[in-house]
Amino acid sequence: MRGRLITLEGIDGAGKSTQIDVIADRLRAHGADLVVTREPGGTPLGEALRTLVLHQPMTPRAETLLVFAARAEHVATVVEPALGTGRWVLCDRFTDATFAYQGGGRGVADDDIALLERWVHPHLQPDLTLLFDVPPEIAAARLSTARAADRFEREQTEFFRRVRGAYDARARRYPDRFVVIDGTQDPATVRRSVLDRLEQWLKRD
Repeated sequence: MRGRLITLEGIDGAGKSTQIDVIADRLRAHGADLVVTREPGGTPLGEALRTLVLHQPMTPRAETLLVFAARAEHVATVVEPALGTGRWVLCDRFTDATFAYQGGGRGVADDDIALLERWVHPHLQPDLTLLFDVPPEIAAARLSTARAADRFEREQTEFFRRVRGAYDARARRYPDRFVVIDGTQDPATVRRSVLDRLEQWLKRD
């Protein structure tokens, strides 16, 4: 039996990374043989491209192409092989993030992103997407100051408003796979909400 692909989405500072271990533990308790990964990244090539995307100035089109180059390697060598052998994949960001960040944030046309999506993973979509939703002002206050901010974390509030709006549009377009989590609550409340919604999905799956 083919495995399941579950993705986590949200603007920087939305709190999804805080919950990923909790989600992974619940999926393993459900019996899933789980691969936990991220984008851009997940492979040696992907991690190298991630460093460029996060820290090297570039045009929006170049940024989009690099994200999809990392995704092409990731899908071909990690995601699809795992799913094909019945393993489940929990991925921190996937193509919805490209529509949100490079599309909504940078202004790259959705049609151009969709073309790359059809080329890189024409038959692969997440089975479940957990979208952690918070206003940009709250997300910005949460971002760590312990390290130098990357190119995205240095963006202005208006950029993240556009990203959030693009995520909202994706959630409304694909309601069957998106679950929107109110990320403005304290971490314990968010965790309970995530686990409740995950439990509902697992019973339905």
